[in-house]
Amino acid sequence: MSRRVRISLGVVALALVVAGMMAARGQLALPAALSPDTASAEGWTPPKTPWGDPDLQGIYNYGTSTPLQRPQTVGGKPVLSDEEAQALQEQIASRLNRDRRDGGAQADVSRSYNEIWMDPARMRLTADKRTSLIVDPPDGRLPARVQRQLTPEEERERAAADLSTRRFNTGFQESYRDMDVGNRCIIRRRNEGGGHPYLPAIYNNMAQIFQAPGYVVIYSEMIHFSRIIPVDGRPPLPGTVETWLGDPRGRWEGDTLVVETRNFHSSDGIGRTGVVYGNANPKTYRIVERFTRTGPKTVSYAVTIADPETWTKPFTIMVPWNQTDEQIYEYQCQETNYDMYHWLDGARDREKRGERFNPDAPDARAGDGAEG
Repeated sequence: MSRRVRISLGVVALALVVAGMMAARGQLALPAALSPDTASAEGWTPPKTPWGDPDLQGIYNYGTSTPLQRPQTVGGKPVLSDEEAQALQEQIASRLNRDRRDGGAQADVSRSYNEIWMDPARMRLTADKRTSLIVDPPDGRLPARVQRQLTPEEERERAAADLSTRRFNTGFQESYRDMDVGNRCIIRRRNEGGGHPYLPAIYNNMAQIFQAPGYVVIYSEMIHFSRIIPVDGRPPLPGTVETWLGDPRGRWEGDTLVVETRNFHSSDGIGRTGVVYGNANPKTYRIVERFTRTGPKTVSYAVTIADPETWTKPFTIMVPWNQTDEQIYEYQCQETNYDMYHWLDGARDREKRGERFNPDAPDARAGDGAEG
């Protein structure tokens, strides 16, 4: 949790993109007819850097309450009416309000990070009133996961990871290995905000884009990391070279920055402590992101995710980025400098009192990073 107070204002922009597979070339691409319109703002021309590249620089907020997947309750409707959107937004604002004091003591404890820490943009639907951030498949839902037989090694790794998660959730950590890289504020985890894909969270929905000749840098507020993206045509790293953030390579397609990233760190073999989305296979996981300035204060962000060993087909997410005059504050995460000791000491103290780890306890599976 970043140790600072800020009120961020975000106005969500209208943009619509979908993704398709170009089978002949084996590339993840957007149909040209559905690419963002860079000249949508009347009398506006997309700016250029002094060296001639499209200028995407600025600080952006991508917070929104629009869910990743389309809720079953909307009956397959891709866009809400004005009245439906207003009603849903009011419901979401009430449900997410952490200054409420109803629901009893346990609910009060769960709201210990109150509204002063939160991003107000998370209360607002996208301006186009979409019912999901997923725009492809058309049903707004994640594709089915691939069903395959795990190898004996993968079975052991998955069982060990599951047991470690249960120990952490119930407060019986055995070693530092039961606290993953996200718990320790080293780097963002899978399914967490602030990384690629950039998905909205309850706070820290901020990113800053810098540019220099041959490079684009995207600095994320959440766990303060920077992606340095070459756009000079250099070849990708060999497949044997893995990094936590993957190996990004960018190119310009008109006014759109296209970034393809692969070679993610394999971690424990099933992505538990890596940054790949949805516990995908880091060796076969890749993403293609598209950043297009659609107005003086808006950028369309579309990301197509593919992993043939995890999902039956690629899918595309669209998250509006809205430029803000706010600054990005340092994400210190100071509490985690002490949590390692507190977690382990607390677990040993409980054992001295005769308490024992129960892997089947009701809270053992809570917060395991499952897709939603």
